[in-house]
Amino acid sequence: MAEKKINGGVKLALDMGPIIAFFVGYILLRDRVFMIGGTEYSGFIVVTACFIPLLALTTFILWRLTGTLSKMQIVTLVLVVIFGGLSVWLNDERFFKMKPTIIYLLFAGILGFGLLRGRSYMQLVMEEMLPMRHEGWMILTKRVTVFFLVLAVLNEVIWRTMSTDAWVNFKTFGLTIGLFAFFMLQGKLFQEYGVEKE
Repeated sequence: MAEKKINGGVKLALDMGPIIAFFVGYILLRDRVFMIGGTEYSGFIVVTACFIPLLALTTFILWRLTGTLSKMQIVTLVLVVIFGGLSVWLNDERFFKMKPTIIYLLFAGILGFGLLRGRSYMQLVMEEMLPMRHEGWMILTKRVTVFFLVLAVLNEVIWRTMSTDAWVNFKTFGLTIGLFAFFMLQGKLFQEYGVEKE
């Protein structure tokens, strides 16, 4: 099915809405404890339980509106369901906190495997959106692979050594700002290797 174009604001709301909702929900419920079925659940676990169906719903709406989903969106949803579900089921927030590490290592591994084969898997999925010569794609893919590895290490260090508040702030704002800054810093690469669309 061909991808349908949707309003940029709608797409941004569907992409970022669940993350913002998770942050707001955590801020409101972080100090509360809920008794459900005779078991105590922290506010973090309750917000995680709400985040899973919300992400599934927004992903479904995005698919209905555009007719397609990226592999990254699908993998992210699957890992959120698995690790968020484990956190809720076992009443242990560590599983949900590990989820970003696994996502970053998975994508770094996939991109690294492509690089070993002399290919840029990023080019395969993003070339239409960002026309660039093959050499530029290889350089960008190497940088993104290293970036994902750094994010995986950072996530592990933060959730294992800092408070849940610090991890939620890192996940909500640090990662978003980090991704934006990383791609802004690639401007020279895009200029040097970019090609005009015919």
